[in-house]
Amino acid sequence: MAIQQKLSLMIPGPTPVPEKVLQALSKHPIGHRSKEFQELVESTTRNLQWLHQTQNDVLTITGSGTAAMEAGIVNTLSKGDKVICGENGKFGERWVKVAQEFGLEVIKIDSEWGTPLNPEEFKKILDEDKQKEIKGVILTHSETSTGVINDLKTISSYIREHKTALSIIDCVTSLGACNVPVDEWQLDIVASGSQKGYMIPPGLSFITMSKKAWEATESSNLPKFYLNLKSYKKSLLSNSNPYTPAVNLVFALDEALKMMREEGLENIFLRHNRHKLAMSNAIKALDLELFADEKYLSPSVTAVKTGELDAEEFRKTIKNKFDILLAGGQDHLKGNIFRVGHLGYVNDRDIITVISAISNTLLVMGKISAQKAGEALVVASNYLKTN
Repeated sequence: MAIQQKLSLMIPGPTPVPEKVLQALSKHPIGHRSKEFQELVESTTRNLQWLHQTQNDVLTITGSGTAAMEAGIVNTLSKGDKVICGENGKFGERWVKVAQEFGLEVIKIDSEWGTPLNPEEFKKILDEDKQKEIKGVILTHSETSTGVINDLKTISSYIREHKTALSIIDCVTSLGACNVPVDEWQLDIVASGSQKGYMIPPGLSFITMSKKAWEATESSNLPKFYLNLKSYKKSLLSNSNPYTPAVNLVFALDEALKMMREEGLENIFLRHNRHKLAMSNAIKALDLELFADEKYLSPSVTAVKTGELDAEEFRKTIKNKFDILLAGGQDHLKGNIFRVGHLGYVNDRDIITVISAISNTLLVMGKISAQKAGEALVVASNYLKTN
């Protein structure tokens, strides 16, 4: 089998990595207790706070986004605590399992995959909790298994009104793609991962902790060692890490964050929104159907129904013919949808290229006319030129 030397990642993670970031990865490692590394940690921490729009602690863990989410749960909650878990996709489903694994009492709020969570259901349960027994609300902001973004702004306002419950939010595919103002929304715990909007390879995760979250750590009795965030907070005071970090990934992080600061938050958000609109409207122009509720499309990924077409075979054709990797459906959606990632280091050319590949494949299969293929590109181009 030939090695694909030009594979284009159009999946919701890992995402494409800029050349400058790849070059940073290739540097000789330095000592993780050295002055040079401490300066690197100081720089990346400051830029992570900028990205999160917070003055809170932002801790870096060597591990995936799941590690950060688990850390948020085990450091602030105790066995038997009541928590609300939002589930409208694969990742919401994961947090229910994690919470149950640690002996938490889960109140599940769910919605059909492809539809957003209803904020009013959160409000109702939180308002009825007069004894303040609910200690946390766990949910996924951007549910990339379905292409839906949940209304975190509204849900977080209801959590704040409760006063006691902590917000524990999976922002793995929304941080760096859309506005997540941690301080403005008073989010307590926010987790994210390096291989998404950060534009670097997998291996690092990030977690913000509010003052309220740190106060909750004093009474938490769930087991933790490597993920004990008190150790990370203590070492961060000297710009260090409690354990051996992925030094070269921190080199990459430093470079990626500098690139993000140069582009600016507003421009980053506008770019992702432009790509979301270009992709989703081009898909409709090709007579394909979006899987997600159109009013709640994620800026990170577009999920597409394939109807009578086998989505896995369609993906395979795209990969073999165009060296473009699309994501498939998960669980019961496998074979029924494909997902196009447009997160992180993705530009307008990438969007036009993947739409052309999808159009060409449908054309060759006799599913659309050449005119339809052309119309999809025109539609996409109109959204891409909008500032």
